[in-house]
Amino acid sequence: MNGNAAELDAVTIAYGGKPLLREVSLGIAPGTVYALLGRNGAGKSSLVRVLLGLQRPEAGKALLFGRDPWRERASLMDRVGVVPEAPDAPSTASADLLSAFCGRVHGRWDAGGVATRLDRLGVPRRRPFGKLSKGEKGSVHFALALGASPDLLVLDDPTLGLDPVARHELFGDLIGELADRGTTVFLTTHDLAGVEGIADRVGILAGGKLAVEGDLEELKSRFRRITYSNEITPSRESYGTELDLFDAARVRVRGWGVEAVVTNFDDARFERFRTQEGVSAAGAEPMSLEEIFLAVAGIREREERKTS
Repeated sequence: MNGNAAELDAVTIAYGGKPLLREVSLGIAPGTVYALLGRNGAGKSSLVRVLLGLQRPEAGKALLFGRDPWRERASLMDRVGVVPEAPDAPSTASADLLSAFCGRVHGRWDAGGVATRLDRLGVPRRRPFGKLSKGEKGSVHFALALGASPDLLVLDDPTLGLDPVARHELFGDLIGELADRGTTVFLTTHDLAGVEGIADRVGILAGGKLAVEGDLEELKSRFRRITYSNEITPSRESYGTELDLFDAARVRVRGWGVEAVVTNFDDARFERFRTQEGVSAAGAEPMSLEEIFLAVAGIREREERKTS
């Protein structure tokens, strides 16, 4: 993982002696967008806290720019912009006042850029923070996080509470930021449609582990929904060995045939599959990031409940 802007190495997180996540490893290359996905309670925010030096892992380590954020957080945070899951600031302070305060702390503060971004996001810049909506508070943090032109931008579910227009504006600003400066981004989100347009690499947390990780386009190329009729297996509630060619994340037997989500699709393997004896009317459909997430997180969570 050398040369990464940020990384987690075999990180284990536990609460009350019970592991939440086990041996999570990932690397975020400079200038890329890494999207971490998972259901509520999967551990996304816990990993963000570990990466930012706010929480010490049970085992493993985190690195920011090759250094330990737990020991060197004060010096490292000058290079990091953060949008927390639950935005917070003094209730009487306006966005303009918060920007002015941050300008006294950061030597390269772009107050004009912050004001422009807030106006574009429709945030009243002189209204006290405590009187803003949850979405407006998140937008304030987003604008402030970009004010110092950080090398790494960490966004913990940044679109939570935003209406569709504000979400569109936020992702539009994020795309512009990446194009202008090549900022590295680590992002957790429930907005799978929004992140699909900007993510370079994706990780999916499920069952206490990093269940799937890879470049977004590579994941989309190897995940497919396969449908076919099985003419050999007599029962409509079962299927035979024809799927042994694939790693199947989910299989459903329907009245008309079989539907399977496979994780190692390629054209040559599918050609061998569809020409097997008894397989007919075989088709393969690409899957969106949301469909991949539902297939992976759903099956892993069900397996975890069965073994717990």
